[in-house]
Amino acid sequence: MHGTIGARAEDIQEIMFNAIGKYMTNLFSQVGGAARMVSSSVFWTLHAKFEWQQAIEQGVTIGVESFGVVALTSLFTGMVLALQAGNTIGNIFGDPIFVGTIVAFSLIRELGPVLTGVVISGRAGAAVTAQIGTMAVTEQIDALYTLGTNPIRYLVIPRMFGFILTMPILTLFSNVFGIVGGYLVAVYALGVPGEVYLTDITTFMDVSDFMHGFIKSFIFAFMIGTVCCYKGISTRGGAEGVGKSTTGAVVTTIVLILVLDYFLTAILTAFGI
Repeated sequence: MHGTIGARAEDIQEIMFNAIGKYMTNLFSQVGGAARMVSSSVFWTLHAKFEWQQAIEQGVTIGVESFGVVALTSLFTGMVLALQAGNTIGNIFGDPIFVGTIVAFSLIRELGPVLTGVVISGRAGAAVTAQIGTMAVTEQIDALYTLGTNPIRYLVIPRMFGFILTMPILTLFSNVFGIVGGYLVAVYALGVPGEVYLTDITTFMDVSDFMHGFIKSFIFAFMIGTVCCYKGISTRGGAEGVGKSTTGAVVTTIVLILVLDYFLTAILTAFGI
């Protein structure tokens, strides 16, 4: 009896170690593949004619498709922040003071780039992965090689620059809409004078606070472009593979945004930004 239980425990342990080993092997394989794609992108960016028109077209497409969702998300996030901050501070101090400061700091330093990154990942990132993944499973990427066109230069670089060009602009609009949403709630629901709300922002905000969010937006954009393009170009297995790659790209980018946000906050704060 004891021998049978011990054998089963060893089998379960072996299965767990095998599963962990396969997961780690797959993880390092994907990281290495993404690193090779990035190095190839840098090489072709420096040694070949850059496709500015395609990059701008991708940037416009990504920005236009994501603008409405970013604006709506940020508007109501600012409204919720103002409502929660005003009620909490009002219960403690009897007056909803510094609502504008709380809303602006929260959005510009953290929630603006994070929410924008999440929205772009779910909207534009998924579309890019599905588009490139469909080309991969229908052998269109192999056809590009046959025609003497490098797919990294033709497909990946314009889309990565599209994310990098678009994300900071959308983050700026996200901050504006969030602050406007906070203003509406602070003035019309909490009774805070509009001048006080705006003065709180201009008094306590600094240029470094804006730089904090913009630096994050550039890094998030680079990460989203890298993950989504790599997931797309490495897609295998037909339509089912496209679905798996798209889902994997969205989940991976959202998790990485949250993880990177912590480390970037720690690093930027250490440098006084």
